[in-house]
Order: sequence, then C-alpha cells, then structure tokens
Amino acid sequence: MRKVLLIAGLVGLIGSLLSPALTAQKKKKGKNGDDDITQTLPLLPDPPEAIAAETARLTFHVAPLSANGLLSQQLRDAMRAIIRDNKGAPVIKIRAFVAGTGDMRRVKAIVSEVFTERKQPLPVVSTIQVGALPMEGAQVSLESISMDKKAVNPNGLAFFSGQQAPSVGKAVAQLQTAVQAAGVKPASLLRATCFLSSIEDVQAARNALGGAFPAAAANYVQLQRLGLQPLAECEAVGRLDNAPASPVVFLNPPGLTANPNYTQVVQVNAGKIVLTGTQMAFRDQEADIRLALERLKKTMEPMGVTYKDVFWAGTYPLTRPVADLVRKVRFDFLDKDHPPASTLLLFEGLPSIDATVAFDVIAAVKN
Repeated sequence: MRKVLLIAGLVGLIGSLLSPALTAQKKKKGKNGDDDITQTLPLLPDPPEAIAAETARLTFHVAPLSANGLLSQQLRDAMRAIIRDNKGAPVIKIRAFVAGTGDMRRVKAIVSEVFTERKQPLPVVSTIQVGALPMEGAQVSLESISMDKKAVNPNGLAFFSGQQAPSVGKAVAQLQTAVQAAGVKPASLLRATCFLSSIEDVQAARNALGGAFPAAAANYVQLQRLGLQPLAECEAVGRLDNAPASPVVFLNPPGLTANPNYTQVVQVNAGKIVLTGTQMAFRDQEADIRLALERLKKTMEPMGVTYKDVFWAGTYPLTRPVADLVRKVRFDFLDKDHPPASTLLLFEGLPSIDATVAFDVIAAVKN
C-alpha cells in the first residue's frame, strides 16, 4: 500500500510540474475561436535595379561623415541627414562608399528598412568598399541624387569624367578646364567626388576643390588600403547655364587629353534619365564580365533605354587584370562612337567576396 501511495504521489508531483509547460504549449483562441497564427515580420522589399527621373529636378547631396557607432548606425544617421536636407523630396539614387570591416551586404537592407519605415519609395543603390575615409572611425560616406519638387536645372546638367593627375591640385585644375568649357559656372558645380591614393591628401583636396567650387557638395575617399602610385581623380556634375543644342551632347574640350574610351564632358538636357544600381561580375573571366553587362542591359530595357543611350558609366574593378578585361569588352555593349563620360579606378572591395567588378550607368530617355 505504501508503494502505491508513493507512486501516486510522484505521478501527481510530475503532473503539477508539467502542467504549466503543457498549458503554455496550447494555442490561444482568438476572438472568433480560431487558433492564433504565429506572427512573422514581413520581408523588406529590395531596392529597384533602375529608376527614371526628370533631369530638370535632380539635386545632389553628400551626407556628413560620422564616427558614432558601427556601420548600421552610421548608415542610418547618414540617410536621415539626406532625407532631412531633401525636405521630403524623393531620393532616387544612393552611392555608398564603405570603409572598415562592416558587412556591406547590409547596406541595401538598411536602406530598404529606413525608407520603408518612412513610407517613401526606395532608391537604387550602389555599394563600393574603399580603403579609408577622412575621419577616424567613419565607416560609410553616402552620396545621393534626389528629385526636387520643382525644376532646379532648367537647362540641364553636365557630367564630368574623372580628371586624373599625380596630385589633387592638378586634378582639380583639369576639372576647372572642363567645367569652363562645358558652360558651367564654378558656383553651379553641384557635386564633386575626389578619389585619392592616400587619405593624407584630403586637406590638399579640400583646399583645392573648395577654393575652385565652393558651392559643390564634396566627397573624398581613399581608393584602396594599400598605397597605389600617387594619383587623384575628381569626377563631378554641374548645372548648365544654357541649354545644349541636343538632348545629349558629347564634348572633349581643348586643354584636356582626348581619349577614345570615354568622353570628357557630357551635356544632358533630356526630359528624363534612367539611373541604375550596381551589377556585379563574379570571378575574373571574360565571360563573367560579359554576363554582368548583359544583366545590366536587362535592367535598363524595361525603362525604355539601351546601352546606346548611356552617357555616364561607373566601373569599379578590384584588380588590374579585371580592369583590362572591362576595357577589352565594354564597347561590345557601349556606343564606341559616343563613349560615355566615366570613372574607372581600382577599388578595395564589393558586397560579395566573389565579385571582381561592378557597373552602374545613367542613360537618357529618348523623347
């Protein structure tokens, strides 16, 4: 009898211990008596691969650098600054230069999160890793293109290829020559980005660029962590004072070295242009480069433009052999008779460890 009572007591004790756990596993009933369904957060939408915008309404910004927190926080702070400066105007393109060890793959997701939270349309995104930024602890520098509520470029824009020289002073002097030839006043240069072989040259770059173009939103990045041969290259975009004779005009002004692979200045007064995010090539064979360029073509086609309409090309290779392959095959796609303005330099990295080069372009929509 004692054994029976002991067993009964143990069973009761075990039951009392298991009862809360079993109860917790029961599904709660909703108001309509239905079982509750496990809640999952909705997936964030991916940024678009291409977007169209009105040329006359484009504005350009560079977010202030920050050393607060890690990449995610700095990226959010930079986007908030850009959104604030735009005063509600939609952001259509973001180019993020990332330095340090932050996970670049998170950039698109965080961009999507910030703009979705604010119920604003998503911009296209280009993400490139660089060697360093001109602030200790800064991990991201953000450039944006937005569409103002009114026409701010009634005569169109001029896009300037990167002007390269052994020193930043000479690079800015070449940019001054291009700006003057394009019919852009120094005060009408809207944004300039200087790519440097060493971040120690940043103060010289600020002095030269700030003295020549005081109103331009300026950005400075070191291309790679390990020092390259001394160089500086400054690309830019400015507001035209007079409308060009055609929607797109390709110029190679006197005083600048003509190069058959790119145009020094392109004047654009097309009603609309199409901007893309980056398309990456994986591995380092010619077929891999061609595949990336084919994918980029497919992102443009639904927007009504082709490679024949491209007037600006950004190319971000990681090695010289890959850059040489790009030079070999690009005019199987781009218009060799009207090569776009461009920047092609060696960078530190891309959002995929297998990527070897990335491309983004801007094309004019035919009227």
